[in-house]
Amino acid sequence: MTPDSPSQFNWRRLKAGVLVTARVGGWALLSPAEFRAFSAGRPVRGRAGEALRAAGLLRGRLDMDSVCADWNESNSYLDRGPGLHIIVLTRRCNHRCVYCQAGTASGESMTPAAARRAVDLAFSAPVDGLALEFQGGEPLMNWPALEAAVCRARLDARRTGKDLELSVVTNFSLMDERRAAFIVDNGIAVCTSLDGPADLHDANRPFSGGSAHALAVRWIKHFQAARGSQPPGGPSALLTVTRATLGRAREVVDEYARLGLPYVFLAAPSPMGAARRRWDEIGYRPEEFAAFYRAALDRVLELNLRGTPMREKTAFLAMKKILGSRDNAYVDLRCPCGAGLGQLAYDVDGGVYTCDEGRMLARDGETMFRLGGLRDGYRRLMRSDAVRACAVASSLDLQPSCARCAYAPYCGVCPAYNQAVQGGPCGDMASSGRCAVMKGIFDCLFERLAVPRLRRVFDSWLD
Repeated sequence: MTPDSPSQFNWRRLKAGVLVTARVGGWALLSPAEFRAFSAGRPVRGRAGEALRAAGLLRGRLDMDSVCADWNESNSYLDRGPGLHIIVLTRRCNHRCVYCQAGTASGESMTPAAARRAVDLAFSAPVDGLALEFQGGEPLMNWPALEAAVCRARLDARRTGKDLELSVVTNFSLMDERRAAFIVDNGIAVCTSLDGPADLHDANRPFSGGSAHALAVRWIKHFQAARGSQPPGGPSALLTVTRATLGRAREVVDEYARLGLPYVFLAAPSPMGAARRRWDEIGYRPEEFAAFYRAALDRVLELNLRGTPMREKTAFLAMKKILGSRDNAYVDLRCPCGAGLGQLAYDVDGGVYTCDEGRMLARDGETMFRLGGLRDGYRRLMRSDAVRACAVASSLDLQPSCARCAYAPYCGVCPAYNQAVQGGPCGDMASSGRCAVMKGIFDCLFERLAVPRLRRVFDSWLD
């Protein structure tokens, strides 16, 4: 065995060359000739050889201390419990979004007392910091519960000394000056949906009270004026890419840039809830999303090169691991995934679930992701079979396709998606639409990392 013999690796052929990744996250992009030499244990000279050494891909030149330190940094979530707690205040909503997974015209709402119990339960998790996210439906339709939860969270934070982040996901339809002042005064981050220009947004998110787009723009500007445009105080937005969005990548990105939003978060719809029933209308093939994502990311990078400081959120989260060896704190890109281990979701009826997607599936009769109720206590909930099942199902080493995938160090499996689409939490990655989407995204990212001026843009995102 020579010093240049390869350590354990996976590889994937791209347009820019052959990507080689180490199990702990290091990577190198090689030419076909360099890859043949590397896989045969022959020396690879120049920048490629140095990249292989730095990535921990050469067995005889492996710096275990450095490799382990990088792995620990990018997987530090394994030492913690659930830090994200999603509290659903109501199932009611006054929009009729074509891709909706959550809201209905009528439905239950959480009582203020239950909202306070959910907050107390969240604070019983053995973590130093908590992020409480208030969702619906439209959470502002249950303002008393939102006020009660926020006030209890502030008290619990002072009592325990834990760091606290608060956020609310709202369509802004019920926002007014008094509520906006409460949100600002309590340091609550605001997230909304913005599906692009007005015609596209209003087609995707019908609202009988007028233009949903106009409301979103008005209150985005209001909170920017109150707290600035940059995180953590500034408002954020995300979009769901429907069939109607395809072909309009440039317009979507430019709308976010026009409003001074620091991120555009491109997400494919999930076939759950009403979205599953309308899939023939809004859905599309994974390769169509990949083409849209490439066009959108290229526009984001073009704007960066022109001096507009803007990021695409999925790319940013991935780059934190690919370039920075940092824990991105994003529950969907973990091994095991964040279901139960990184997040908990609390429904209006007091049910506690491994994740928000698991909570949504329960509404269609699939209750396997339910851990128990608000009165069960943290330890009993975390010892449930659902937490164990999600951990096993999302362990990439136990997924045959994932264990051989070059993107395993940066990716993650979603058991709730697998259950909804393929009938089991483990799923079959070879035929998974989500897997195909993620591969398309990572292909796009690594191909652009091969371009020096674009690599410099990605590096700047981590500064």
